[in-house]
Amino acid sequence: MSGDHAGQAAPVAAKVRRLEALLEQRGLVDANDLERALDAFLARARPANGARVVARAWLDDGFRRRLLADANAALPELGLSMGGGLQEQQLTVVENTEETHNVIVCTLCSCYPLALLGPSPAWYKSEAYRSRVVRYPREVLRDFGFVLGPGVRISVWDASAETRYMVLPRRPDGTGNLDEQALAALVTRNGLIGVAPV
Repeated sequence: MSGDHAGQAAPVAAKVRRLEALLEQRGLVDANDLERALDAFLARARPANGARVVARAWLDDGFRRRLLADANAALPELGLSMGGGLQEQQLTVVENTEETHNVIVCTLCSCYPLALLGPSPAWYKSEAYRSRVVRYPREVLRDFGFVLGPGVRISVWDASAETRYMVLPRRPDGTGNLDEQALAALVTRNGLIGVAPV
């Protein structure tokens, strides 16, 4: 696992709330403008963004290599970014293989690549998922109806306030004749989190 939250998420959120209140009190920003900006960001934040990234990586090996090496630098090739907050979040894309399967979690809160996966599902934020997937990933995947072979190693990646993770699922067999749009339609949010196959 990677990522350490100690002293990160809660103080950052508190600072953001305080800064927002000060800006509003001084008349520098309007609360309604902030709400509209947030609504506009959320309107663009959806799992289809992550699905596009995956489909491109499946079709373009150069893009796949760039994505795995530096996802933040590769995303603009599709008109996407990890911006939208006070600072750009670091995105790390982890690739599933025949030998390794990846799952993402945020053990202390619900850090999540919102811009690429849309709003996080309720189960992702639940105490049960956050605590169990770290200790019993195979059992948690089984709860989702996803059974991996005993020889497949499972890596659990712990997101933080600064770093988000997204899974690059394995391309399904028999999809060699599909174009990017058709491939993207196969990708689900749960597949991008790693709790479901694609």
